[in-house]
Amino acid sequence: MAQGKKAESDKNNWEKPERFWDFNVASELTKEIVATYQDQKGINHIEGVDIPQRSAVLSALDSLLEVMFPGYTGNHNFHPACVEFVIGYHLDHVYRLLTEQVKKACVYADTHENAEECAEEVVLELFRKIPAIREALKSDAQAALDGDPAAHSVDEIVIAYPGLKAIAIHRIAHELYTAGVPLIPRVMTEYAHTLTGIDIHPGARIGKSFFIDHGTGVVIGETAVIGANVKLYQGVTLGAMSFPKDERGQLIKGKKRHPDIGDNVTIYSGATILGDITIGHDSVIGGNVWITETIAPHSKVTIPPPDLKIKQRSPDIA
Repeated sequence: MAQGKKAESDKNNWEKPERFWDFNVASELTKEIVATYQDQKGINHIEGVDIPQRSAVLSALDSLLEVMFPGYTGNHNFHPACVEFVIGYHLDHVYRLLTEQVKKACVYADTHENAEECAEEVVLELFRKIPAIREALKSDAQAALDGDPAAHSVDEIVIAYPGLKAIAIHRIAHELYTAGVPLIPRVMTEYAHTLTGIDIHPGARIGKSFFIDHGTGVVIGETAVIGANVKLYQGVTLGAMSFPKDERGQLIKGKKRHPDIGDNVTIYSGATILGDITIGHDSVIGGNVWITETIAPHSKVTIPPPDLKIKQRSPDIA
């Protein structure tokens, strides 16, 4: 009892400082943090040119997805009489947002003498390609419906399937990537990666009727080329075997380093395919294989089944 009273007395006698956060503390901590900005490690952009705004890019992307899949978000009542009005509204919204962000990207990379004119041309060219992108997405949705016995309708695939969302965002970002726009395509595809767990570099070239089943953990590298009617399962990696370096030991950018996948190929879960190799058309790649050499067309690649050891358990054991 005496010890309890002493502890209570010590607690009452402890004097709390009047202020934990005051001018002196704030000034000291601020100076310590700002001092870390003085090196050249590259994670601060204080004196640099204005860079694209991620939130604006993603707002434009959301509107583009509305154009690609009108009516599926439930944000608008798409009565036939108002379709042109709603689509026109979204295109205008995208044009205003995206031209400004592409202009910033072009200024950042110093890739064009007239960044504003370049931005307008890029966005208008993207708009011109929307019909073709939608045709590809129709084939992707149909491939999912045909390839997944659990899918009951195209509506279900568009609303719920992460693979189609990742592919849709990739097909938009790829057009900007091929137009030479820096930063923005990667912002878009990494956003898709965050949403779906599917990591597709915007540089990858992907044919029609592409289906990613389940999708979690799929990785497709920058220089990968995928043919038509290709199906991937979760955990597939189309990656690089090694990274070439120059005489100074620096990575050489832009070299072909990822696989080419032929038409009508199915790649099962966990397969890892690395390097500038080719998987021949009409081939089947089994789960968990590791491939670093070219595979001829009409091949089936598997690994031997594991040596399973099975013991009968007593029914009395829980």
